[in-house]
Amino acid sequence: MPVLETARLTIRPLVRDDLDACHALFAAIDASTPDNWAGAAAGETPNETERLDRRRSWLWWAVDSTRELARLNQPPLGDRAIVDRATNALIGLVGFVPSMVPLGQLPSFGATPNAPHHLELGMFWAVAPDRQGKGVASEAAAAMLAYAFERLDAWRVVATTHNDNLASQGVMRRIGMTVERNPYPDPFYFQSMGWIAREARR
Repeated sequence: MPVLETARLTIRPLVRDDLDACHALFAAIDASTPDNWAGAAAGETPNETERLDRRRSWLWWAVDSTRELARLNQPPLGDRAIVDRATNALIGLVGFVPSMVPLGQLPSFGATPNAPHHLELGMFWAVAPDRQGKGVASEAAAAMLAYAFERLDAWRVVATTHNDNLASQGVMRRIGMTVERNPYPDPFYFQSMGWIAREARR
């Protein structure tokens, strides 16, 4: 996957020198959200050294997997850095992930309880709290979505979030996704989902 550029952003592969910036990004997000960005298991309270070690392990894996997926001619799954072109600062992450979702539970797909899970091309984004609300996530996600349809020839792209994450749902809508709530309580992680099919872009 090539480096993508937008009016304000560069979207590029992660490198090992991004460790400090990524560690700071995850710490800032963890401090501003109830989600577990620190990577701690239930009941764990890792100290700062343990947090940094985990972040290093994740980053090394992200760098290596990007290289190996490319060698195998596989889809470019995983995290990519969102960099401010004006300052060259790493201000977020965006990427593609395999997303197993019970699509049939959504109203547009039949609202069927206990629907089987489908493997979909998922997309995610995370932006530093001090850069949120400025269109960064929408700009990065739109560039990734264009790449998915125009270069990967993807059929559909999805994104999931919690029902109360209105900011993320706003990003989904701004890039053209239909956003729907799962009318059933299970699975617990499948609350709200945005989706867009290639035909909707034509």
